Amino acid sequence: MITSVAIVGCGWFGTPLAKFLLDKNLKVFGSKRTPQGADALSEDGIHGFALDLDDTCAFNDSTSQSEQLNKTQQALWQDALIVNIPPGLRSGKSDYLERLQRLKTLIGDHQYQRVVFVSTTGVYAADGRCHDETSASAYDDKSETLLAAEQLFLDYSCCTVLRFAGLVGPKRAPGRFFAGKRDIAGANLSVNMTHLDDCIGATYQVLQAQHSGNNIFNVCGEQHPTKQAFYFAATQKLGLPTPAFAVDNDASLDKTVCGQKIVNELNYQYHYSDPMVMLEHC
Repeated sequence: MITSVAIVGCGWFGTPLAKFLLDKNLKVFGSKRTPQGADALSEDGIHGFALDLDDTCAFNDSTSQSEQLNKTQQALWQDALIVNIPPGLRSGKSDYLERLQRLKTLIGDHQYQRVVFVSTTGVYAADGRCHDETSASAYDDKSETLLAAEQLFLDYSCCTVLRFAGLVGPKRAPGRFFAGKRDIAGANLSVNMTHLDDCIGATYQVLQAQHSGNNIFNVCGEQHPTKQAFYFAATQKLGLPTPAFAVDNDASLDKTVCGQKIVNELNYQYHYSDPMVMLEHC
């Protein structure tokens, strides 16, 4: 039975997840990159701890650093572990796998009841298909890195990978992305979206599930409006200038993600299946 959870990465998703798990009477440990951030988590009842996987100096063998690493290990060694580290690949960062490997080194040989690794539907190519969990491919350097990251944690026999589609929710209103822009490509391409409430709900469902072994689940709303329709509605909702899209009809570049497997196997019920409805809850 899982009674304690460590969350590595308490940002836009990790912090509300931690608060949700607290409300479920779980003991929750959460990491931030700075001591100040960790203290802020502690003020909310979360056992905050500082962990900056970019700080290679923090992983040396000095006595003071060893003491701090021991404290970090104690925070990580809970019944369940949720790894939620943004890859940063779009911003040009290239050390994602190195950061994850440092985390694994910290974990050592601790035995978890459940590991949840947060990934992305970026592992699916825009090739005109509807993608389920079996159709991921290393179609470019970024997807190759993402799949290698998943595999680092699928080495744990109790790991579940959750591949989130485009993220929307409080403080992440998509209307700001393309407001007032012109000649945007992909007017008729499908959008694949996941609301924060479903990121949290799917993660909790995995923690509660009795299944054993590894698994991979997409988390994505069932409906897929066009990019043009979705972002037009998103900007209107915020009262921002609507975007203008270029005329294109290249269906071979479309991509839809199927999020049904988690429904079929874990009986998960989505809060929001329609991205248009998600806009009302951002």
